[in-house]
Amino acid sequence: MKIIDRYISKNIMFSVMIVLFVLLSLFAFFQFLDELKDVGKGRYDTGKAFMFVLLTLPTLIYQLLPMTVLLGCTIGLGILASNSELTAMRSAGVSLEHIMGSVFKISLVIIILGVVVGEWVAPKSEHKAQTMRSVAMSNNLTLRGSQGLWAKDGAQYINVRNILPGQRLSNIYVYEVDHQHHVTHVFRAASAVYRDNNWVLQNVMHSYLVKGNVIAHREKEHVWNTALSPELLNVVTVKPNTLSVWGLYQYIHYLESNGLSSDQYKQSMWSKLMLPLVSGIMVLLSVSFVFGPLRSVSIAHRVLTGVLIGIGYHLFSQTFAYLGLVVKLNPAFTALMPTLLAMLLAVVLIRRVY
Repeated sequence: MKIIDRYISKNIMFSVMIVLFVLLSLFAFFQFLDELKDVGKGRYDTGKAFMFVLLTLPTLIYQLLPMTVLLGCTIGLGILASNSELTAMRSAGVSLEHIMGSVFKISLVIIILGVVVGEWVAPKSEHKAQTMRSVAMSNNLTLRGSQGLWAKDGAQYINVRNILPGQRLSNIYVYEVDHQHHVTHVFRAASAVYRDNNWVLQNVMHSYLVKGNVIAHREKEHVWNTALSPELLNVVTVKPNTLSVWGLYQYIHYLESNGLSSDQYKQSMWSKLMLPLVSGIMVLLSVSFVFGPLRSVSIAHRVLTGVLIGIGYHLFSQTFAYLGLVVKLNPAFTALMPTLLAMLLAVVLIRRVY
């Protein structure tokens, strides 16, 4: 039985890798074409665009995991069925449950690997990609590291710790220097909002260095004239789909503690939590295609059915998520409902196998 398990696992793994390679190639190609429109801005050239696409591949792997598992398992089992190998296994006394168990074992390994990539590799890789792109496209933007964004605007050195959606910033530090590069003025703002084509800093603490003395005063609001526009900052704004589940949880806590809306990030967090379950359901669907009502059709027919179901699920889940944000539905509900419907379809189809 171990030989059969290894044989099934090898075929499923090979098919999943082929599907993943094809999907990544297609998505990466179109993403590269999309990046070409920005080539020429600042120091952003074709080589950096290609590197940007490469660094975003781990995020794509995670996002494509359900579709990859669905098509990979469908193709792998379909080839075994077309070669009558599944029939030979059944004739040799291998139960349907055992074959399904072998498929689920290797699928579980694939799903775990996908989650590891999505939760640990993708956020760091995406961060590096966005940083490289932002630095290359702007002459002002110089660094975005663990201490937020650093930029230089004339005599000002700017450190923004948090860039928020809705043209908002928090924890802004600005250091002004003279022509001898001596610090003359430091000010910190708790938050900032873009209003009337200017940044309006709130709760500002000024410190002036005059002849060895520090003169400090506070302002409730201060209009800050800087070349650091919202359009420039948009390239480094926190994007929900690039954060890990833990990162999303921390960011949601931060937004709520500051009285800001976190629905979009809650939606992303619940969607990521559901992704391993969705991938498992896709495995169940692929098994039902091979042993159920599609067992007598060609591999191409099964693959087409898998593609249509995968795309249909993705479109439905995305549409339902956006609808939930508009009408203020519970993010957990909007993430769980498409998953439950997919599970119901899988159960109905798998019951037809018996």
